[in-house]
Amino acid sequence: MGIERKQFGGTGHESARVIFGGASLGRVSQEEADRTLDVLLEFGINHLDVAASYGDGEAEKRMGPWMAVHRKEFFLATKTGKRSYGEAKDDLHGSLERLRVDSVDLIQMHNLIDPHEWERALGPGGALEALAEARGQGLVRFIGVTGHGYSAAEMHLKSLERFDFDSVLVPYNYV
Repeated sequence: MGIERKQFGGTGHESARVIFGGASLGRVSQEEADRTLDVLLEFGINHLDVAASYGDGEAEKRMGPWMAVHRKEFFLATKTGKRSYGEAKDDLHGSLERLRVDSVDLIQMHNLIDPHEWERALGPGGALEALAEARGQGLVRFIGVTGHGYSAAEMHLKSLERFDFDSVLVPYNYV
């Protein structure tokens, strides 16, 4: 009996109801990261979520050696906080290199809630153009958006009016 799975957004992927957020991997040794990732396999967690900014890329570097062996067993998601075309493109390519993969399943625009950043990212010459281009090149399969804070849900609705994102992550916790 494993962890229940549900379809993740519009991706069609059946993700375990527990998604592993890899931010903490940027602060541990490779050996500790490997042990952590082994536990995920043991318990059927099949969705990894990391970001270029987690530990200045160190979290992705910890996942990299592991992806060479176990890539097919996980839905692999990363994020960019960059808002311009060139910066987002560079960020994605850096993630691919650190993760040691040719592609990721999901690239997400990270914490896109500030109205000025939103206009930049979704406007001409923005990050969305780079991510859509990367999808066309087979570097990513899906494009999503994430956010934190009380305005996240409202901004995500606005984002969905502009682009058909495959996934939307909002905070949900006791607070």
